[in-house]
Amino acid sequence: MDIDFNYVHVTASERLEEFTAKRLEKLKNRYSWIVRAEVYFKKENTSNSDSGMICDIRISTPGQDVFTSSNEKNFETAISKSMDEVKRQLQKKKEKMTAH
Repeated sequence: MDIDFNYVHVTASERLEEFTAKRLEKLKNRYSWIVRAEVYFKKENTSNSDSGMICDIRISTPGQDVFTSSNEKNFETAISKSMDEVKRQLQKKKEKMTAH
């Protein structure tokens, strides 16, 4: 699986990439039909201290892509929330694929 990392107003981080890639590989092992993933790390100026670090994940699959975004106080939490949402969406997609 190809994984593209993009950074917007954030410096590149190998630690974040490794953390995210490890989680995405687990998804790839479970859902073999995943083609690629695009991950965007964004920093947003906000007055709220509980948000501002955004993680967007787009998973390319047969048919419609799966997309999720989360805005948290740090990137690790944002990645975890985005991954949970991606898992839920992929499970729904798998159920629809097996039903047809």
